[in-house]
Amino acid sequence: MKTLHLLSAAALLASAFASPIAGAVPLKTDPAKSGVAAVFKQMNVPVEAKFKTFTANIDYDAARPEASKATVDITTASIDLGDAEYNREVAKKEWFNTAQFPKASFTSTSIKAAGPGKLNVAGKLTLKGRVADVSFPLTVRSEAGKQVFEGQLPIRRLAFNIGEGEWKDTSMVADEVVIKFRVTAGK
Repeated sequence: MKTLHLLSAAALLASAFASPIAGAVPLKTDPAKSGVAAVFKQMNVPVEAKFKTFTANIDYDAARPEASKATVDITTASIDLGDAEYNREVAKKEWFNTAQFPKASFTSTSIKAAGPGKLNVAGKLTLKGRVADVSFPLTVRSEAGKQVFEGQLPIRRLAFNIGEGEWKDTSMVADEVVIKFRVTAGK
């Protein structure tokens, strides 16, 4: 009888701790319909650099977004500026230092509903060894049986030491960068 009570108490505790994320469902990212890019100005000309390799792990509960969570890891060496020489340049120590910091990551700490099809997301962004608290709006919609998450995260590159030495000059490359993303994911 005592064992049954202990097992019941353990089950109750386990369900109490599991309940906040019980409705969140892990989704599988569709790489063909997903993308991450960095948009910035170089000599006042807009440039969009795409990251070819990233993973997004999303546990999403549409009925209870606060029970959802997300992590995104981007391979920094996968950046594509459309020119092999530029790609090699931004991999260097002054920029992404991909040898020492092979990935950038985002981990959500809070996801809240902000109206129909809208979420406010907060979390930790780690880039080139620096961690910052960030927040941004996100849209979510269903498309062909999958969830589509889209948003933009504005950052300042110098806060993450992206562009050291002579590249700190923001007249050449602007400090403002917008990370644009679209993640399509389903069960």
